[in-house]
Amino acid sequence: MMRMKTKPTATTFKGGGEPVAREWELRPGGMLVQKRNPDSDQITIPPAPTIRVKVKHGSIYHQININSQATFGELKKMLTGPTGLHHKDQKLIYKDKERDSNVFLDMVGVKDKSKMVLIEDPISQEKRLMEMRKNAKMEKASKSISEISFEVDRLAGQVSAYESIISKGGKVNEKDVVNLIELLMNQLLKLDGIMADGDVKLQRKMQVRRVQKYVETLDMLKIKNSMPNNNGGGEMEMQSEDKHTNGQKVAPIQERRYNQQQQQSSAADGVVVTTKWETFDSFPALVPVPSTSTSTANNSISPPKFPWEFFD
Repeated sequence: MMRMKTKPTATTFKGGGEPVAREWELRPGGMLVQKRNPDSDQITIPPAPTIRVKVKHGSIYHQININSQATFGELKKMLTGPTGLHHKDQKLIYKDKERDSNVFLDMVGVKDKSKMVLIEDPISQEKRLMEMRKNAKMEKASKSISEISFEVDRLAGQVSAYESIISKGGKVNEKDVVNLIELLMNQLLKLDGIMADGDVKLQRKMQVRRVQKYVETLDMLKIKNSMPNNNGGGEMEMQSEDKHTNGQKVAPIQERRYNQQQQQSSAADGVVVTTKWETFDSFPALVPVPSTSTSTANNSISPPKFPWEFFD
């Protein structure tokens, strides 16, 4: 939109000769018109009138001053003080018909000095009381779960301490572990006795899983704590098994056992067997090496014979 341009004010005179200053502006279409006052475009809406209604409750009449455009729900809230009834337990009868709380007074023809009847709604009162009891029960359950959670946090610190000691090879008193498991089981029983719905039920379920996890951890720690501490022997045995499976080295203990067995079996046959072998290259030898023997009867060595092929 093009920016409007203003021109200097022009002075005109009224019928009585009094000068009046006017300011002109140029519209986007090129028309020169008098500049408008923005305050003159605002439409002021007068406030709704206040009416006085007469409400009968039992044998007592209550006069309430209220805005004519208010709702019956707002009127019920204003009647809470004089009548002592909760606004959800009230029924307003206007022209022999119960009016909803969201209906406006002026929409059904309520005017100044109109008369209404207020009665107590027992069904709504019962629903409200049941809701109040339910909310109080949920609040109590939430508070109990919070207390249990605080106690579980304290016991979780002891679980972590026992786990740290046993994982490092240390020992703890088995009775302490059993007592800690019993304390956690007591908290689990308290959680099972709490009846809750919605978010409170979800909180209870999370705490139950948490306690069960700590109990399982303590059961594993109890088994590990009762086992003898043979971490060193286990490591040596694992190392010897790894060396044997690799095919590169034989553990010293197994090698000595093997040598002893070989010496005992060869001593029975009268033959000496050595376990130290000498390895040679895998290339075939051009000259066969005569085999050595423990017997000294055959001292002569026959020369090797080869099929030689002669060329010219």
